[in-house]
Amino acid sequence: MYKFFTILILFFSISNVFAQKKSKKKKAQKESLVHIREGFDKLVDIQSIDPTIKVDLKYASSDNFMKKKLYFDINKLYLQKDVAQRLSLAQKYLKSLHSNYSLLVYDGARPLSVQQAMWDALDTIPVKERTKFVSNPASGSVHNYAAAVDLTICDAKGVPLDMGAGYDDIRKIAYPRYETEFLKTKQLTPEHVANRELLRKVMKSQKFMNIATEWWHFNAFSIKEVRKKYTILK
Repeated sequence: MYKFFTILILFFSISNVFAQKKSKKKKAQKESLVHIREGFDKLVDIQSIDPTIKVDLKYASSDNFMKKKLYFDINKLYLQKDVAQRLSLAQKYLKSLHSNYSLLVYDGARPLSVQQAMWDALDTIPVKERTKFVSNPASGSVHNYAAAVDLTICDAKGVPLDMGAGYDDIRKIAYPRYETEFLKTKQLTPEHVANRELLRKVMKSQKFMNIATEWWHFNAFSIKEVRKKYTILK
């Protein structure tokens, strides 16, 4: 009987240790979540505004130019509410042109800490060239204010239209400003450019601005405007 009680006491002691460790782990995860998501409570999930918009959050996976996961507790596409509402109107406009098409969003709100990681990953590229692809975290990106989107258009099956260059492609073939040149050399086809033009047409209908070096990147406002309107996401 004594041996039985000894084993029982030992069992409960071990169980208690594991329970305490589990509790501490959950607390740490919760604290980490609060820290990383500071400011996200003022944002909206795009699919809560418009569930027809498709999302493939690239930095929540390893399917990105860094080949590793960067968002560990961000699993939805967040934006400023007014930006999300404009994107929803762009989706409706696209549907009015092609009912089987949909916007497919790759990135929206991005913490400054992730911006820094991206910047550092490209440290072999001179700063002047690097800023064409990743905004310097010292000045911040419109993404860091939840007012920019990286996106494309997909068909009814969720397959992205062929833009002639992939998302996060740093080659000049991804630059909108060089499309005419690449058309002449036949490295881009008329279909590639038409698909890009459709994306630009849809986004510009709601005053989103495309940048010259990324066919997928659109700002809702300029960097000067977002600094006045919103708080940067650390």
